[in-house]
Amino acid sequence: MKMYLPFSDYLIDAPVSVGDGFSFSGGKYSDGSSPSDEWFKQGKMMKAHPVSGSGEKAKDPVFGLTMGAASQASADVFRWFCVESGSADNHSVLLIHGFPSQAYSYRKVLPTLAKNYHAIAFDWLGFGFSDKPQPRYGFDYTLDEYVASLESVINEIGSDKGYFSPVVVKYASNHQEKLKDLVLLNPPDPLRASDKALTSSGPYKMKEDDAMVYRRPYLTSGSAGFALNAISRVMKKELKKYVEETRTILMDKSWKVQTTVCWGQRDRWLNYDGVEDFCKDSNHKLIELPMAGHHVQEDCGEELGQIISGVFSRRR
Repeated sequence: MKMYLPFSDYLIDAPVSVGDGFSFSGGKYSDGSSPSDEWFKQGKMMKAHPVSGSGEKAKDPVFGLTMGAASQASADVFRWFCVESGSADNHSVLLIHGFPSQAYSYRKVLPTLAKNYHAIAFDWLGFGFSDKPQPRYGFDYTLDEYVASLESVINEIGSDKGYFSPVVVKYASNHQEKLKDLVLLNPPDPLRASDKALTSSGPYKMKEDDAMVYRRPYLTSGSAGFALNAISRVMKKELKKYVEETRTILMDKSWKVQTTVCWGQRDRWLNYDGVEDFCKDSNHKLIELPMAGHHVQEDCGEELGQIISGVFSRRR
């Protein structure tokens, strides 16, 4: 399966502002709460994965000055932002966003899944409302660290059924007994330190208020930008190798997790060539979404929620 990952941009693109009345607390021309504020109210902070290192305070990599509290790692265990929907008595579905994105991308999927499942979406370290430690001060944003931190999150949540992005296939390969289902959305992600991958990856026109939710961490604190820059550097070195490893894992005869690939046919970032053959050769189910782009959950969240529910219900 051919997977294309553009790595041409590593700087944050400044958003195009509309007028001069923007307020972080309420959006353009408003003193009320923003979609970001409302989303935060729906969630909670969860502690998972121990902080490594000496506990030294992070310093600005350019000026050498001690950075603010938002750029410092927690004292002992990292803080993760998560949103839960549905009864905890039901089977759990873990929704994991790609890079760069946030749990917010699943806001339209959660209500649909909540009817029959315990649905959970969280922000990765370095994104959204979760901790954004600076590299070399508790977390270096390597693939191995993300895999280890995911195990901590899953142990904390105690989920028994999963819906994951491709970055955790490596985790899944070592813990197949913990998973019943794996759903991949247009894997892999076109990692760019820019919001273009979100706003220009398909036919869907993201509303400015929603786009500002994704931009807000980068406009309110330097910690998010430093974290994303670190992720970009690490992934540039490791991701090509990991994509090949992912392909090998998913095609190996020892792979036992029921796997479904959902593919938005109007993806402007990734080439569809080879996807159908890959799914056929690996015996994985392929579901095509003609009207969706790369970020399927943004383009047709309600439909995606119904698809996931259907996939799980047929296998119960």
